[in-house]
Amino acid sequence: MSAPVVTRFAPSPTGFLHIGGARTALFNWLYARHTGGRMLLRIEDTDKERSTEAAIAAILDGLTWLGIEWDDAPVFQSLRADRHAEVAYALLESGQAYRCYASAEELTEMREKARAEGRPPLYDRRWRDRDPSEAPEGVDPVIRIKAPLDGETVIDDHVQGRVSFANKDLDDFIIMRSDGSPTYMHAVVVDDHDMEVSHIVRGDDHLTNAARQTLIYKAMGWDVPSFAHIPLIHGPDGAKLSKRHGALGVEAYRAMGYLPEALRNYLVRLGWSHGDTEIFSTEEMIEWFDLDQIGRSPARFDFAKLENLSGHYIRSASDERLLQAIDDLLPHLEDGDAIANALTPDARTRLTHAMPGLKERAKTLLELLDAAAYVWVTRPITPDEKAGKVLDADARTHLKAIADRLSELATWTAADTESVVRAYAEETSLKLGKVAQPLRCALTGRTTSPPVFDVLETLGREESLARIRDQAA
Repeated sequence: MSAPVVTRFAPSPTGFLHIGGARTALFNWLYARHTGGRMLLRIEDTDKERSTEAAIAAILDGLTWLGIEWDDAPVFQSLRADRHAEVAYALLESGQAYRCYASAEELTEMREKARAEGRPPLYDRRWRDRDPSEAPEGVDPVIRIKAPLDGETVIDDHVQGRVSFANKDLDDFIIMRSDGSPTYMHAVVVDDHDMEVSHIVRGDDHLTNAARQTLIYKAMGWDVPSFAHIPLIHGPDGAKLSKRHGALGVEAYRAMGYLPEALRNYLVRLGWSHGDTEIFSTEEMIEWFDLDQIGRSPARFDFAKLENLSGHYIRSASDERLLQAIDDLLPHLEDGDAIANALTPDARTRLTHAMPGLKERAKTLLELLDAAAYVWVTRPITPDEKAGKVLDADARTHLKAIADRLSELATWTAADTESVVRAYAEETSLKLGKVAQPLRCALTGRTTSPPVFDVLETLGREESLARIRDQAA
């Protein structure tokens, strides 16, 4: 029986959870769930100057919002320094590593010489076989791995295929600095081994690291995990995704009003496919996801596709789900507190009533909130500039007459109010728009809104008539 699959997501808390990291976490989570395994979370916080508690909180919050659940408590790399040192000294004892006393000046000199001779600027192994008695006094050494001098290291990658690296090019890299702190290359291997990680799924910018890390695994006699190095996400122009493309943190996409299920569906299609299917439930993603279906070519981030997908999820969501998503979004908006305070029980009831029409036209929750703003605005409404121009003297006269007729209605539905307004337009030989547009401006303060008769039904008799008469005065 094969060992259970264990994946891991290992972000550095030097910033928020960026979109590429979110996709890596998603792929790790899906593969773990697909195989009945576990996904672990490791916070690689050894860079104390740049790691922050705020970034750690943002990473955890972003993963939770996306619905990516990790197993067990997060592991903090900074708390494992003693274990990293223990392994480094074990490598020293076994002759698989050595102390190097080369000074910074010597290292600079050997790099410059290598460049002048057209060679890669690698360490020249000058302390590899020297007797420790030759060590200079007062110099704290680094510890370097003893990389094989010939042959090759082969990575059988689930995505990249078979990739080989000449050992002579891998260098005797440092595993422990002179201050006793581990390097990234070393700490990652020790942590992955101790966490029993079986599959490492990460960006293909780590492919060369995989070869170097394999040397440490082999030097310790440990099993080497399976690797899957996924192509990085590119922008629409084919260049590596960056801030100029909109490569923001997950919290920014949240604040832009995307549902987490929409963003999750979009991310899974960035580099992975299942036939021509574009829209997946979470259960389908888990059932179908496999590492061998990840493509080798970089995926391109496309905001238009994300918006269209988001629109689908908003249209498909229940009204209750959207109300919950709005409540979740408001704390992340500049005017969120004001909207939350304005959403009185009556306003929430109106919003629920309006939701079926609102969600048909919105691609994001921000668009939905913008279209729904008329629901919670307080009287008297101050029309915007365009609406103010519509509400001229003639329009106000028509509004007063329409308000009088609407007040006589026995029932208040969109159909009831439409019949009254249409009848008035016919009697006064006006096109419907000449009456409906002032009505819209009076009710919402804008020239655009959901269908005006739906607005009347949502607001109800009392609020609608009060708003119309405010502007007709």
